[in-house]
Amino acid sequence: MKKIEAVIRPERLDDVKAALETAGYPGLMLTRIEGHGKQKGVLQQFRGRQYKVELLPKYKIEVVCADGECAKLIEAIVTAGRTGEVGDGKIFVSEITDVVRIRTGESGEAAV
Repeated sequence: MKKIEAVIRPERLDDVKAALETAGYPGLMLTRIEGHGKQKGVLQQFRGRQYKVELLPKYKIEVVCADGECAKLIEAIVTAGRTGEVGDGKIFVSEITDVVRIRTGESGEAAV
């Protein structure tokens, strides 16, 4: 099993959720986060003065899936989340050794 963690722009959230649902995977975990990458924030202007916003709002979506579904879900996230601009986000994939469904006690891929 794999865990996909995708950091995306807030305005792309609805598109990414719809793409995951279309790909057959409606379940996800969502966290509001702040951060920056190489761009180190953005310059904004308010009442004629410039100021730097270093930590930009983002969403982190987490999905646990079977190994065979991983590539399909990554492609769905990339397609729906891409704007072509700096700050579109990143996707991290890691290995999951086990999952247990609390309600039934099922474990492994049956619990996903």
